Amino acid sequence: MELDFQKMPDQLIPAIVQDAATGQVLMLGYFNAEAWQRTQAEGRVTFFSRSKQRLWTKGETSGNYLRVVSLHADCDQDTVLVLAHPDGPTCHRGTTSCFETAAPAVAAEPTALPTPAIGFLAELEQLIERRQQYPAEEPGSYTVRLFEKGLARIAQKVGEEAIETVIDAMAGNKAGVAGEAADLLYHLLVLLRASGSSLAEVLAVLRQRHQVIGSGQRRPLPD
Repeated sequence: MELDFQKMPDQLIPAIVQDAATGQVLMLGYFNAEAWQRTQAEGRVTFFSRSKQRLWTKGETSGNYLRVVSLHADCDQDTVLVLAHPDGPTCHRGTTSCFETAAPAVAAEPTALPTPAIGFLAELEQLIERRQQYPAEEPGSYTVRLFEKGLARIAQKVGEEAIETVIDAMAGNKAGVAGEAADLLYHLLVLLRASGSSLAEVLAVLRQRHQVIGSGQRRPLPD
């Protein structure tokens, strides 16, 4: 992939970094030719810092690197979209995104930048994964206790929540459906994690099926 650095007066091309899992915009930086080459070679985002006037690998001090998933140039080859997995907060203020409003002293939380609905499911899946990997961080959490009870109990909960969702739907209970469906989605994410699968794998199957149908082919109807 070639970029047109000569088009820009300072030969710096803006790069928008987006969380590959959630879709949240994390930050804006700039590539010169050397930073662009290093980013591709090392798989970690390296910018040219305009303030420091040198190459700067995001996370070189904090350890919160941006691990490259894919790189996309725009139609004019003078802007780049970077899809990445962040190793921690992207902003130096400790927020996920540089576009979040930092929390004032009297507020409990910063104002987060909204993400697409499917992006929130990805955030939830990441939290579930962390609860499984590091149960000592939140030993009393419901998710940790579910993993401790094992796959059979998690699968049972998915079945229970599915039944309750159907009951509310058949009863015309709109609010109830939303609540039960939320429980179902959460427990399904836990089940996927416990089974060694992931939301990305499920979405890949759905995408493949959609492409098949879009091409005019038809999948066999289920029994």
